[in-house]
Amino acid sequence: MAPPKSAYEFIDFVNASPTPYHAVASAITRLEKAGFRPVKERDDWAASLKPGGKYYVTRNGSSIVAFAIGAKWRPGNPVAMIGAHTDSPCLRLKPVSRKSNVGFLQVGVEIYGGGIWHSWFDRDLSVAGRVLVRSSDDTIVHKLIKVERPILRIPTLAIHLDRSSEFNPNKETELFPIAGLVSAELNRAADAASIVTDSDEGTESSSTAAAAPLPLLPMTERHHPMLIEVIAKEAGVSADDIVDFELVLYDTQKSCLGGLHEEFIFSARLDNLGMTYCSVMGLIASVSAPDSLDDESAIRLISCFDHEEIGSLSAQGANSNMLPSVLRRLSVVPAASASASDPISATSFEQTCSASFLVSADMAHSVNPNYAGKYESHHHPLINKGTVIKINANQRYVTNSPGIVLLQETARAAGVPLQLFVVRNDSSCGSTIGPMLAAKLGVRTLDLGNPQLSMHSIRETGGSFDVEYSIKLFSTFFNHYSRLEAKILVD
Repeated sequence: MAPPKSAYEFIDFVNASPTPYHAVASAITRLEKAGFRPVKERDDWAASLKPGGKYYVTRNGSSIVAFAIGAKWRPGNPVAMIGAHTDSPCLRLKPVSRKSNVGFLQVGVEIYGGGIWHSWFDRDLSVAGRVLVRSSDDTIVHKLIKVERPILRIPTLAIHLDRSSEFNPNKETELFPIAGLVSAELNRAADAASIVTDSDEGTESSSTAAAAPLPLLPMTERHHPMLIEVIAKEAGVSADDIVDFELVLYDTQKSCLGGLHEEFIFSARLDNLGMTYCSVMGLIASVSAPDSLDDESAIRLISCFDHEEIGSLSAQGANSNMLPSVLRRLSVVPAASASASDPISATSFEQTCSASFLVSADMAHSVNPNYAGKYESHHHPLINKGTVIKINANQRYVTNSPGIVLLQETARAAGVPLQLFVVRNDSSCGSTIGPMLAAKLGVRTLDLGNPQLSMHSIRETGGSFDVEYSIKLFSTFFNHYSRLEAKILVD
């Protein structure tokens, strides 16, 4: 059986989204095509949000919340939510990345999250992210860039020089990518006087000494000048216009289908662009019919946060005020039939939270056939066998029985399979945004995700059919929550 169309479309999404900024931009493209329009946090939503409307709001360009308000919405009604995250473990350029050693130009990088760092060696790497540039009217704007060609590589040490059985590189001294040769840079006449080598690194160049003092060293002093030129060309600006940037390394090898029957997806960043994409497309599918919101009394919402891989404690992470403040503002949106004089209850927010439900969507582990003993013997999730409900007695995942019943009824209506997963008692367990949001909001929550292999590697493996399963599951969750919620209520 051929893979579904959604698998190919997901590959396009991942290939266009090497960073959280790109992932949000890719999501916006799809949402706007489906009729969602932007609102800003600093604006007054009371005047712009209406029942039957579809909207999205971003924060920092790396987190997004999108929602569709039912035409029969009333203050205090439920919100059906799916939460995911846009970030993945990666290497990020240091604020001063310019390095060289024994004739090689190198780039200083900082680790982000808990990656399998040895998988980053001997890969064709490039840079992507956002660049802050000074425009002609002296305002600062940000541009997304993605350098398509490989310009960096982290070389392994030849086996002849190290025959140890374990490969565990030092993250500070052995994880520097090479970007070129000092000799090649010296041959660039314009930069010959300012090239930094082992003997003169840290000294002040004549051009810097003659220039007016700056709060920070110029970008071409902090980073290799040729790297700045490559970034400037990609951004369509002059190198002198670059004020700062936030850039990460990414693998230029594109995502693709694999396996004898193309049953696999070989890709970077499946964790967690897999669930980000499925949540976006599930919401869009749920409102695709012209009358899809006519009889809806709830709000359908997705939230895709940055910084989950490092604990979510940031202004745009799940442990921020972003989702609570959005819910508080939505909880008092007047009904379509309300007049300006109709009072709104002071407890609308609390009523909304108590009636709402959050699906915490983060990729799950598939059983690895080479390490089957690492998994609990009766919980072996398989790729392409459906979305995995994640359970942990110690609340690393916050799934409970009412949530399982709700999701099972949703899956039954969607016609898709589900699986169950717990870790072994002698194994550590990861966590998600689910526990922190459940505690922060008091909202009923369930953890799930599509199964994958090689989680946190630079190249992961997922299922081409599981994408379609999750989109159908999420779309059905949005379409049926108002009907199911009242039937599965445990106060």
